Amino acid sequence: MKHSTTPQTRRGHRGGPARRIGRTLALVLPVFLVLSGTLAVTRVNWTGSPSSSALTASDVSSAEVSTKTVSRAPQDVLRDQLMGELQEENPGVVLTHLQQAVTEHPSLAQHCSGIARALGQLAVRIYGASRAQSYARPVCDTSFASGVLAAHS
Repeated sequence: MKHSTTPQTRRGHRGGPARRIGRTLALVLPVFLVLSGTLAVTRVNWTGSPSSSALTASDVSSAEVSTKTVSRAPQDVLRDQLMGELQEENPGVVLTHLQQAVTEHPSLAQHCSGIARALGQLAVRIYGASRAQSYARPVCDTSFASGVLAAHS
C-alpha cells in the first residue's frame, strides 16, 4: 500500500471544481437576489388602480407625490380612532374596543401593545395618573398600564 508523502489536511486542501462553484455562488447569489428583488419592487403597481403600465420611482415627480393622499395603515387608523374616542369615553370602554378590534382583525395584534401604551399616556393627560391607572387591565400584555407609568414618570 502506497502512502502519500504530503499530508492532506482540511485546511490545506483547496478543493475541486464543486468547491469553487460553491464559493462563486455564495458571492454572486445574494447580489443577484437583492437586485432582482429591488427591480421587482419597482415594477409592482402600488397604486391599486388597474393600470397596464407600471410606474417606477423615477416616473413620479415630487409634486405628484405631495398632492396624492397617502393611504394609512390600519393600525394608525385604529389608534387615531381610539385616541379620539378616549376624549369622550372612559379608558375602560376604549380598551374594550381595542380588544374587540384585535379579536376581529388578528393582524392588528402585533400593534396592540403600542396602541394601548399610547392610550395609557393620553389617559394620564386627561384623567391624571391615579385615575388612569384604575382603568388598567390585561389588554395587550398590560401595555396600557406601562403607558400610564411612562407618562407619570
